[in-house]
Amino acid sequence: MAQAWKCSGLRWAADGPVLAWDGGRRSALTWGKQVAFGVAEGGARTCVGARGHPCPARAGVSGRSTGARCEECARLDRAHSVAADTIADDPRPYRVYLAWFGPGMVKVGITAEERGSARLLEQGAVCFSWLGTGPLMAARRTEELLRAALGVPDRIPYVEKRAVRSELPGSEAERAAEIRELHTRATALGGWPESLAPAPCQPVDHVRAFGLSGLPAAVGDVGELVAGGAVSGRLVAAAGPDLHLETVSGVVVLDTRLMRGWELVPSGGGTSGGAVSGGEVTFPVREFRRVVGVQDGLF
Repeated sequence: MAQAWKCSGLRWAADGPVLAWDGGRRSALTWGKQVAFGVAEGGARTCVGARGHPCPARAGVSGRSTGARCEECARLDRAHSVAADTIADDPRPYRVYLAWFGPGMVKVGITAEERGSARLLEQGAVCFSWLGTGPLMAARRTEELLRAALGVPDRIPYVEKRAVRSELPGSEAERAAEIRELHTRATALGGWPESLAPAPCQPVDHVRAFGLSGLPAAVGDVGELVAGGAVSGRLVAAAGPDLHLETVSGVVVLDTRLMRGWELVPSGGGTSGGAVSGGEVTFPVREFRRVVGVQDGLF
């Protein structure tokens, strides 16, 4: 019986995306690499636990859940979380940023200064710029100021991000235009916290890091992993948690968060032991409908 591995998620290293596995093993992902794995017949997805601790109940979780946690572990994970706004006493400095994912899709967010641009890579931001740096609550107030005064959201759905990655403007200047305009409007607002130090607009472009130049349009995304299913494809791009895989049916997007909680086994031959013939996906795939955002150790 083939050895099974548990994926702990996609990480962004200095030289590109890396799949991490329970036990510490890592698999570097390079463009053109064959990605192939499956879920054994009779396999089941279990909760990944919270805050570094395993789920005491080893509860089952839905194959469609991107969090891969049961209700109780999800509650514990969010009980002391900056992202969930349940912590206010973090002494670290925070940065406020503007992130662009495609035409009409700009969001505001915050990240710990020590994390650098990791948060932007994890979200799949095609382009971003810092707005300022300061204490956590000052960063939160600035984020809320932009939402209230300029209508800038703090979240862009992944389905919208995925739908436009193959249709992005061709130059860095074009991709940065909305960021520059919004940065100017944001810094002109009154009411900024005095403890937040403004940052100049210096857009950073991730098209090359994500491999998005010349990306073919995706035909759909994997909706969930299921027992007995498999995926195989050639990696053509990656952004945030998503892998864009070339298959016989076209490019299919795999959200690697769906891999967590499953015991995964090699499928076929190739770098992970091979590929399903021709590059196929037998997990359920949701076909894409055109969406335009409008903002007012296995291989």
